[in-house]
Amino acid sequence: MSTKKPMDEMMRKEQNAAYKLLAPTFIIIFLVAIYPLGSAFLKSFTNETFASSEPTKIVGLENYKQLLGVTIRKLPPKENFTMTAQSLQQFRQQGVPVEVLAKLEPLQDKTYKGQKKFEKAVIKALGKDGAAEYKQVLTTHTEKRIARDAETGQVLYESPVRILPRKPVRYREAFQLSIFGTRYVVGARDADFMLAIKDTLVFTIATVVLETVFGMIFAMVVNANFPGRGAMRALMLVPWAIPTAISSRAWQWMFQSTRAGFFNVIFENFGIGNGQIAFLQTETWQMPAMVAIDVWKTTPFMALLILAGLQLIPGSIYEAADVDGASKWRQFWKITLPMLKPTLAVALVFRTLDALRVFDLFQIVLGQSRYSMGSFIYYQLINNRATGYSAAGGVIMFIMLFIFAILYIKTLGVQSEGD
Repeated sequence: MSTKKPMDEMMRKEQNAAYKLLAPTFIIIFLVAIYPLGSAFLKSFTNETFASSEPTKIVGLENYKQLLGVTIRKLPPKENFTMTAQSLQQFRQQGVPVEVLAKLEPLQDKTYKGQKKFEKAVIKALGKDGAAEYKQVLTTHTEKRIARDAETGQVLYESPVRILPRKPVRYREAFQLSIFGTRYVVGARDADFMLAIKDTLVFTIATVVLETVFGMIFAMVVNANFPGRGAMRALMLVPWAIPTAISSRAWQWMFQSTRAGFFNVIFENFGIGNGQIAFLQTETWQMPAMVAIDVWKTTPFMALLILAGLQLIPGSIYEAADVDGASKWRQFWKITLPMLKPTLAVALVFRTLDALRVFDLFQIVLGQSRYSMGSFIYYQLINNRATGYSAAGGVIMFIMLFIFAILYIKTLGVQSEGD
């Protein structure tokens, strides 16, 4: 009994000393992580507006309902297309040449099953050299997507917005999608936020896949033994070392929509386009341009992580495989990839989470023409001064990142040393 008391006393002293050492750590965690997150979480339930004379009120889940409010409606099939007198009148008002209208008048009141057949009939009427005229003539018609019943002439489908039901809650079209040939329109209370989520996910998937593939290729190249390997490794890191603001501006210049843009000059020299492709203004080209910028800048990061994993694989394993007659391709699938799995898992987790919270690239290059989740939250906070609304967006983004990280880690099998 006499020896037990001194032992207990010693353990208590050690515990107290440990608590004193951990106290600064807990304070830093509270200031850096817990307090900002808790503050944003509380503000997300209010209508707080920065520098506003209106009193702040608790609105409950209204901010979350506004951000996440979605409705999906099935669209009628676009099967029957008719060149109507109204369409021709619209073309006349737009200043379409008389000779073009003369070619299209025989198509009036004829019904075509399917948009492609309708477009082929128009192209045939205009002739082989009518591509430019075709684009000009069909702009209004195809944007409105007029579809009429073949027998009654009744308009079946004119605008996706009108398909949405009239309710006290207003929904705006975010985007359309097609599943097994059936078209749907996705309406949202805040269409910009829904589009930001969609674009962020597309951007993340595309960039992470391409950066992993290219990073693997570059890592294996610089891992080989050849003269100048050190210089090659240094040059490989140059894009990653350039600040995002500088690289984004440089790529923004290269993607200019005139012949001053680097890519327009290159494409025109190869006979692609007319030297005036609006890469950053056209919705079709915007996302590929953003993916290209990020892949150029961040591939060295993935290559560096993968290279570190390759350095840990003993060379004796490859020597034994060569003795056994295994091809390089077989060595890659049976030796390199399995032994790189922990490194790849960690690299994918970090890169994917970083891509999901992308902000600077979208903000610098696209501004308010297209948002990521991060730039949307920034816009709401800085431009609209909607502190509560932006806080709700930040909380949604945090929850998505947290859930994604847990699922990603479990799926990829990332484990600690203790496991």
